[in-house]
Amino acid sequence: MDNRENELSEIRQKLKVLLIDNLNLQDVTVEQIQDDAPLFGSNIGLDSLDAVEIVVILQRHFGVEIKDMDVGRRVFQSVNSLAEYIYEKTHA
Repeated sequence: MDNRENELSEIRQKLKVLLIDNLNLQDVTVEQIQDDAPLFGSNIGLDSLDAVEIVVILQRHFGVEIKDMDVGRRVFQSVNSLAEYIYEKTHA
């Protein structure tokens, strides 16, 4: 695995833990959150209030901001898309 993939893997893992802890996802484990599963309207079932919290998580833990809702819609698709966005912004 190359360095980029290693970093993405670490970001994905950290995101899952942060989502569970910060969004009070009881009965959800890191293993249950699939990297490419939709974050909203899926087994995780996040809503618009959770989206606001995710913005705060990204700022607080990764130093990444999302100010444009069109970007937010794209980035909030899955853990993979969040990780890719964080990687892009922190390696720009």
